[in-house]
Amino acid sequence: MGPGDLAHVLRHLTSKERPPELLVGLHVADDAAVWKMDGERALVQTVDFFTPVVDDPYTYGAIAAANALSDVYAMGGEPFLALAIAAFPASLPRDILADIFRGGADKAAEGGVVVAGGHTVTDDDPKYGLSVTGMVHPDRVLTKAAARPGDAVFLTKPLGTGVITTAIKKDRASAAHADGAIGWMLRLNRDAARLLARVPAVRACTDITGFGLLGHGYEMAAASDACLEIDAAAVPLMDGAYEYAVADLLPGGAGRNQLYLEEADAAGAPRVAIADSADPIRVSLLFDPQTSGGLLFSAPADVAAEVETAFRAAEHPLWRIGRFSEGRGVKVT
Repeated sequence: MGPGDLAHVLRHLTSKERPPELLVGLHVADDAAVWKMDGERALVQTVDFFTPVVDDPYTYGAIAAANALSDVYAMGGEPFLALAIAAFPASLPRDILADIFRGGADKAAEGGVVVAGGHTVTDDDPKYGLSVTGMVHPDRVLTKAAARPGDAVFLTKPLGTGVITTAIKKDRASAAHADGAIGWMLRLNRDAARLLARVPAVRACTDITGFGLLGHGYEMAAASDACLEIDAAAVPLMDGAYEYAVADLLPGGAGRNQLYLEEADAAGAPRVAIADSADPIRVSLLFDPQTSGGLLFSAPADVAAEVETAFRAAEHPLWRIGRFSEGRGVKVT
């Protein structure tokens, strides 16, 4: 579901009062709910599932699990428990279903997470994912609403899973490009989140999934009451993503994201403003819906170098792609 449609169907829920224990809920569009248990512990709860993005059942299950776990990492939490959610056609061989579950459980185990049960239904289209529970200190929750003008903005994975998986489905992707995208989707955001935990000044974070870089970036800017400035040329792309975008293989979700973000917000200001000089192909990939994408986070200017040093020492990929400034919405240069 696109960001505009989702906001419409949730409007009645966001108007309700929330108990004080609910630190993060529907009132701010964030990646997971956070419930304070006491002064040292808060539960992080999320759920995510989707239809297959690759043909191999085991790999599909593993990618879906990595994607679901990512929401907890984006909140600064450590996941520890999960329940599987699945829908399958009655005609699908049981061994395929078993491989999907096995892939999800193995990827969860890589993150130290136990899949303890779940629920299945019969449906014409296969779907799989996890409901994940994690733990975080109440004072170390990362949210979309904590970015401040002057912050540097970073991304931990390149973009391109949407356009490359579309190319895969149409038998247009090379084996190298397909394998590269699958490798990024299988990569947990755990290590990146743990590196962020070493820098207490970092408080704003989200993960890039279905709304694309610009969609999730806009949510962060709106929640933080600041302007996100993105240098399109600095945004990393997966091998093959640019050429498949040139071949018009972007998925339908990219168009829905773009339509919503090109509209004005409630105050009449543009959600996203794009410089005429920006490469239109690169810009189109900023709308590309991602599966198991990277973390998008901001760091105060005085600790940005410390963050870069920590990621470099850990040999973890990191790209500085922009900054926050006074204002509203997103500007792409």
